[in-house]
Amino acid sequence: MTYRHWSFLITLGLLPLFAAAEPGPNRQAELDTLLYQDCGSCHGMTLRGGLGPSLLPERMERYSAEAITGIILYGVPGTAMPGWSDLLTEEDAAWIAEQLKHDNSTLR
Repeated sequence: MTYRHWSFLITLGLLPLFAAAEPGPNRQAELDTLLYQDCGSCHGMTLRGGLGPSLLPERMERYSAEAITGIILYGVPGTAMPGWSDLLTEEDAAWIAEQLKHDNSTLR
């Protein structure tokens, strides 16, 4: 299954929608670090792309926040994108997805 097919299935609602409880400020700081260090190890330290594609808002605008949340939690089968559901809650992943959908240049 390709990344496009996986994204399509997510946006159709075949994965559960996630509640939007926002993590507290301390957790947000931890997630910010995770985004730039762990995600950045594949997507580039400035999130402009590397082994994985760019995560900048202009690329992320084509995906819903729910689709991005699902990809963060469950990964993309057949690619190097792992699922992070063992380390992140649905709220954590939803917060990261929202950061990716908007101008995240202020995060770092």
